[in-house]
Amino acid sequence: MQIKISYFLPVLFAIAAGALAPSASSFAAGPKATKPAPHKKAVPSKKATSPKKAAAAVNALPPLAADTALADNAPALPAKAWLLMDYDSGQVLASANANEALPPASLTKMMTSYIVEQALRSGKLKPTDLVTVSENAWCRGTSAESCMYLPLNSQATVIDILRGIIIQSGNDASKAIAEHMAGSEAGFAKLMNAEAQRLGMTHTTFANPTGLPDPAHKSSARDLAILARAIIRDGAEYYPIYAEREFKYNGIKQGNRNALLYTDPSVDGLKTGHTAEAGYCLVTSSKRNDMRLITVILNTHSPQARADQSRTLLGWGFGSFEKTTPIQPGAVVGTAKISFGKADTAPAVLGAPWMLTVPRGQSVQTTVELIADLQAPVAKGAVIGKVIATANGKPVGEAPLVAQTEVERSGLLLRGWQHLMKLFGK
Repeated sequence: MQIKISYFLPVLFAIAAGALAPSASSFAAGPKATKPAPHKKAVPSKKATSPKKAAAAVNALPPLAADTALADNAPALPAKAWLLMDYDSGQVLASANANEALPPASLTKMMTSYIVEQALRSGKLKPTDLVTVSENAWCRGTSAESCMYLPLNSQATVIDILRGIIIQSGNDASKAIAEHMAGSEAGFAKLMNAEAQRLGMTHTTFANPTGLPDPAHKSSARDLAILARAIIRDGAEYYPIYAEREFKYNGIKQGNRNALLYTDPSVDGLKTGHTAEAGYCLVTSSKRNDMRLITVILNTHSPQARADQSRTLLGWGFGSFEKTTPIQPGAVVGTAKISFGKADTAPAVLGAPWMLTVPRGQSVQTTVELIADLQAPVAKGAVIGKVIATANGKPVGEAPLVAQTEVERSGLLLRGWQHLMKLFGK
């Protein structure tokens, strides 16, 4: 199966301009693999009044204001659900309908790629392992779905399959690796749901590895942000693939559909998605200086809209928030009382460096909460409480507090005396 590379150049140029055609969705790979479409001359005057664009404008949702926002003047976006998350802390900085379970379309493939990446890291898979393309996985060259264009009964390496999932949004790649790892798509969906539960994705149910429509297949903006954060955190060696703009396989070069990769150098991932039911969706990550933000846009009306709304959300986020260190590591912030130990107290300190993303110009207050009724022995580094940070009365993060020193259990006689003192309230 061969396609002329030059046929895909208009798609790449459209992506680079940040204005993809509505047909370049997560489930529309563009041309048929078996028959190039005839060349048509562009007619600018007709483009301005395109029926598809007019329909898209009519179908646009009204701007949806934030349900929650940690800074003033959060944008209202015409998506069915949206969210902005700070990567470092996992704090949601602004959102609307963040917990509504919606069809995620090809954003599903973030979980597929995450499972593959973790299998590579653990050694369950090797990059050079060969994956066989079954008839079920094989794309037949239609425009109804996005494909990596793996030939029937061929074999591809796991690392090529991973690129085909992430960059080309290949349904064939996703199905093939699912069958390779779990025997079937249904078996792989069980792995997906187990991982979703482990990560705390409480409004997600996966039915397949592709995101093709299924009534039971749902996720939420918050859950997809949690997944994006896990991909960046847990698979650093594979995360650069999400920023790759194109991938050529089987003689076919296809461009990444994430338009922001071509227009914003701070953006380095993650995934687009589209079906008629899900609308146009985009999960994006951007790092500027020491701050990384994750955005989720679900169910908006066009590829241009999902890109524009992501830009708006990122611009507001980077303009409205800054990094701060409320407490220095090693600083004693409280003293925990210890019963039946050789010492009566243990100093409480941060267990690790703590950096928060907070509204610009706002001071941060901290509140220490220590565990009551601690009993020896207490190991050095054991969690003995937490510190909560607030800005303008709103919680912006928390961190565990640990024992700075070890407290050994007291001897039998001393412990008996301590029991008596506790009994009489002394």
